[in-house]
Amino acid sequence: MHITQLNRECLLHLFSFLDKNSRKNLAKTCHKLLEVFQDPLLWSLLNFHSPVELKKDNFLLGPALKHLSICWYSERVKVCNIEDWMKNSFQKDFCKRHENTVSDFLLDVCNRCPSLLSLTLSGCGHVTDDCILQLLKSCPNLKSLKLENCVRITDHTLEAVTLHGASLQTLHVDFCRNVTQAGLERVREKCPSVMLRAERSANMIPDTKPEKKLMLEKASRKLVQL
Repeated sequence: MHITQLNRECLLHLFSFLDKNSRKNLAKTCHKLLEVFQDPLLWSLLNFHSPVELKKDNFLLGPALKHLSICWYSERVKVCNIEDWMKNSFQKDFCKRHENTVSDFLLDVCNRCPSLLSLTLSGCGHVTDDCILQLLKSCPNLKSLKLENCVRITDHTLEAVTLHGASLQTLHVDFCRNVTQAGLERVREKCPSVMLRAERSANMIPDTKPEKKLMLEKASRKLVQL
């Protein structure tokens, strides 16, 4: 029995066991398998391991997407998480090449995936509060928002959660250095049912201007000496 003799339900089940590249390669073999590849029902879950993967054509972004994860674990993440004024020319050039990649992708998610239930972002150093705000507005059923090491996320995202995260049940803002204790307390006060986790966030040194940063470091050294 040839694979193309299987019905649509069986083919979708078969495709579900394959990674994105394997699905794409199989879809190139015949028109019937291409139709299966393009079926939105196949793409309810998407996992990416670097911004580069977002630019490939081996997946479909559509209304069936329920769970999205973009987790970037690489030495390059450290470059993106350095404050802009501390970056050298090489680091600035590197960041500029993909600065808007994740944000632009998430805007596409806002437009195409209104039924999104969970979003996990890790190491996405260029994602901004405005991007998360738009996503919360566009995906009213979002139940889980997990942000880790997203350094541009601030209390504005926490405020957006209190205003537009009516369906939210889980919120993680781990290692987000520009989130404050005051912002976390507002979420706990206004959204007591949300399971909130913020490992290290409010205890990290936030981004500041170089002069103020230097003053904070000097003050910290004095405290250690005392």
